[in-house]
Formats: sequence, structure tokens, C-alpha cells
Amino acid sequence: MSKIHFPSRVFKHLFVILIISCISCKKNEKAKQIGQMEAFAEMVAADVKPLALSEAMDTEIMDKLLGEAEKIAEKYSVSVYREPELIHTDLFDKSISSGKEVLIFHKENALQAYFDLKRTLDMGEIDPEAAARRFGRLLGYPPAHINELLAKNTTFRTLPDFGIQATNIFLYYSDLEQATLFYGDVLGMELLSDYEFAKTYRAAPDALITLVDAALGRHKAEEPKTVAIALLTDQLPEWYAYLQEKEVEIKYTYKPKENNAHDGFVAVDPEGYLLEFETFKQHPENEKLMPQLQKFDPLKTENAEIAAGLGFYGAVTWMYYEDLQEAERFYEEKIGLTLIVDQGWAKVYQASETGYIGLVDEKRGMHNYTEKKGTSIAFVVDDLEAWYTYTQQYAPFALEREMYTGTEDRYKAFVGIDPGKYFLEFNTYLGHDDNARLFEVLHK
Repeated sequence: MSKIHFPSRVFKHLFVILIISCISCKKNEKAKQIGQMEAFAEMVAADVKPLALSEAMDTEIMDKLLGEAEKIAEKYSVSVYREPELIHTDLFDKSISSGKEVLIFHKENALQAYFDLKRTLDMGEIDPEAAARRFGRLLGYPPAHINELLAKNTTFRTLPDFGIQATNIFLYYSDLEQATLFYGDVLGMELLSDYEFAKTYRAAPDALITLVDAALGRHKAEEPKTVAIALLTDQLPEWYAYLQEKEVEIKYTYKPKENNAHDGFVAVDPEGYLLEFETFKQHPENEKLMPQLQKFDPLKTENAEIAAGLGFYGAVTWMYYEDLQEAERFYEEKIGLTLIVDQGWAKVYQASETGYIGLVDEKRGMHNYTEKKGTSIAFVVDDLEAWYTYTQQYAPFALEREMYTGTEDRYKAFVGIDPGKYFLEFNTYLGHDDNARLFEVLHK
């Protein structure tokens, strides 16, 4: 076979194209880095991030980009610091910045806070998770993102890592039959399971309410009912008229106001639990919540002849605390829920698609703090065994009861305690005839 000969000018042209391509790549990379620095400087200037980090770079590249970075910082009236040795926390893999430098865009106090953290780390005066969270806050990361980074780089986990199928709240009655008639025949909720001593109703697509015979349950009927349930609906006038017609006790009447973040009224169930019928409205404090609520149509009443056409598209379990900040940190950092509404003295966290947990400062809420509570707050968990193993190994909270299997092998559960002494039950339902409808709902 004869050899193919290319003219020398072809090789010259190919060489020139290759050189031009390399130069173009370098220009594109530099433009990308400058664009990133522009974005970070603007975020620091707008107080979106206290600190912003450039990519980690070799010293040679840093020398070439420093002048551009200083111009960008001046443009946005912030400062830039050349950091030859970035602190290492569990937020990031150490190899990312090892032997490299970074630029820190900042305002004065934020850089000082960074130096304080660096000094604290050097002295060994802070545990790894606390250091990572402190650095994450300096970078403007919300708790949920810090949790994600910790889970990526360490053994740290929170409840969402194991899957939340639904929320559930346990209420305890001396007269279970009367409570059953109220939630089933007055409010028209669907009965999902009937264990005789405990009956589970569906308030919203994945928000449950379980009524328990107090003679057999974890709590007694006389314990303080330091909890409230907000049933979310856009049909407040209709529900209010219907409940008055049924002669249901109303604790706080319906008085809608313009420009409010929410409207509602409060009814009382047969043994004194408070039910808040509530509408969240388009308002600055609800901007994260409203798109989530709009995903779901109201779950209409089970029987068309009961509260015809009415229903709920979500439910908030309100709990009451002496130390609201302590409760916030617990549910954000140990349980791992995401804040979706901040009312200042009340915080709403999303747990499932339509089930929410609300933390309230007892000085402002409908209840004062009490040591005992006639309720348990529950989460139906996808991988309960793994979550239980994690809690045993890392102890994110105290356990009230170790893992156990319920009567007739219908469910498995274990119970923890939150900072306000609410019982938190984590459970999963087992294959049993009594759970057939529950399974249909939970596994859609």
C-alpha cells in the first residue's frame, strides 16, 4: 500500500488552528472566571452572601486574575482578600483547595468573622459540625444546603435522607367514639385505618390525624392539649357557615382582613383540641409556600353528603415553645426540615408534600408552654430501620422508646423527644389487612 503524503502547508494550517483553539479556550476560561467573580461580588454587595469564594487556583493563575478581581471589587464597593490557605471544614472536600489559593469577596466584618473562625479552628476549640455550619452561614448557605453538603462529605444525615412519606399527629380521647363521629361525620375526613383503639384519618393528601383511646395510648386525656392543627383551605366562608350550622364550638371567629398574610378562624373538637381553619394568601412572608400549596387541589370530604364540596389541601401541626430559637435549630439541623414561612414568632417547615410543622413562641401563640402534652407528632418514614440505626449511633435527640412492633404486627415505630418535650414518633406501616387503604395512599 502506498503512503499518503500531505503537503507541509497542511500541517502548518493545522498547527495554527490548534494554537488559536488553545488561546480561545484560555480566553473562554478567563471570561468564565471573571463572570463568576462579578456575580459573587454583586451578591456580597447586596448582602445575599457575607463571603463569596472564587474557584481554587494555582498561584500563577491567581497572579494573572488578581488585578481583574480588585477592579470588580471596587466596582461593587466591596473588598477582595487573597487567601493562600483556605480553612478546611466538612462542607467541602479538602482536596479542592489543597495547595491552591482562593479569592474571598467580602465586607469588613464578614472577613473578620472568617479570621475568627480560622483562629478557633487552629486552636481546636470547635467541633467539626459546628465549624462547618459556621462557615456555611458565612457563605450565606441556608441550613438545608449545609445539611446536604455535610451528608455529601461525612456520615451526617437528617430525616429527609431516609424519606418522609407523610406527617401524622396523634390526639388522645376519653370518648373515642365521639371524636370519630366528629372527624368522620362532621369534617368528612376519610378513615384510612381502624385499629379499634386508634383510627387514622386523612386530612390532606399526605397529612394524617390519628385519634387514640387515651385509656390505651401513650398520653392521657387530661394532659394539656398544647398543640393545634391548621387545616388549609380556600373555602373559609363555606367551612365557617357549615360548622356553625353543625353547632361546632368556635373559639376565635372568622374576621377576614385585607392585606393580611393569612385569614382564618379556630374551632374546638369534642375534647378541646384546637383546629385552625386557615388560608395563606399571597404575601411577602408566604412567597415560598404559595407555589407548593398550589400544586394540590383540596382533598374533598369522603362522603358527598358531608360538607359537600369542601376540603383541605394541607395541614400544619402547631407546637409551642419557651425557646423558639432552640426549636428552630433542632428541626433545621437535627431533623433536617426546610423553613418555608417565617412569621417571626412562628416558623413553618415543610415535612411532606402537604404536611407542615409549625413552631410557635408560646408568648404569642394560642397555647402557653407546658411540660406535658396530650399529643405525639409523627413522621411516616420510608427507611425506618436505617433512620433508627443512625439515631442510635449518632444520637441527634434523646429516645423515649426504642424500636418496637405494634399490636398484630401492623406497624413499627420508635419515639424521640424534641427540645420542647414533644414526643416525636417515627413509624412505618407493615403489610396487614388493616393497612390496605393506608398503603394505597402512602405508595401512590
